[in-house]
Amino acid sequence: MSALVPPFTLEIAVAKVRLAEDGWNSRDPERVAKVYTEGSQWRNRAEFPRGRKEIIEFLTRKWAKELDYRLIKELWAFGSNRIAVRFAYEWRDDSGHWFRSYGNENWEFDAAGLMQRRFASINDLPIKEADRKFHWPLGRRPDDHPGLSDLGL
Repeated sequence: MSALVPPFTLEIAVAKVRLAEDGWNSRDPERVAKVYTEGSQWRNRAEFPRGRKEIIEFLTRKWAKELDYRLIKELWAFGSNRIAVRFAYEWRDDSGHWFRSYGNENWEFDAAGLMQRRFASINDLPIKEADRKFHWPLGRRPDDHPGLSDLGL
């Protein structure tokens, strides 16, 4: 596979999505922030982080609240230097209440393949622990674990 830079092919877009999923499942804000430009612009719910420093601060707060976080991303569409994904992640709060968060993201990349803009729309659904579908050990989703479409999500 060629470098993961625009213009994107299907193969490159799928690889970018999986790398993003793997990074977020690491729950390591420093690691995740490295794939964004220094001046990256985000919209995530009602927050608008700008640049890597604010992204790291945002992710640190996020994963302090969203415990046992497990995420699946799936390519929705791509073209030139943009990728659209849909995703779902499961997490619990510090009271033991479980949630599945559903969303869509639109990504725009610079010529070096770093994400310069990320717009996320997310909805949270309270679920019972028995209704969870993401049961792999914390960290990277195993290759043989079903994706969103396979799970009917």
